[in-house]
Amino acid sequence: MRPDDIPGEAALPEPVRDHLGQQLRSVFTTEEPAPQYLGDPVAPEIFEPQLKRLEVRLKTHEEGTVAVEQALESLLGDLGAEPGQGGV
Repeated sequence: MRPDDIPGEAALPEPVRDHLGQQLRSVFTTEEPAPQYLGDPVAPEIFEPQLKRLEVRLKTHEEGTVAVEQALESLLGDLGAEPGQGGV
């Protein structure tokens, strides 16, 4: 059953939801210290290899996109078209 399928009168009153939310947050808080500075690792070390691969993949994608964009602009310039015009 999805939340949308529950009739309005079956929903919990707001004070009850707030109380349950506070209890859940107290149970699910981690013992990990808060980050001390921007860039301080917050993910467990076990995820470090996957995060590094993702960072490399995203950086490669970004650099590749910029390189293709520059090549297309250069090609359009060689053809005498203004960048931003035509089918590109």
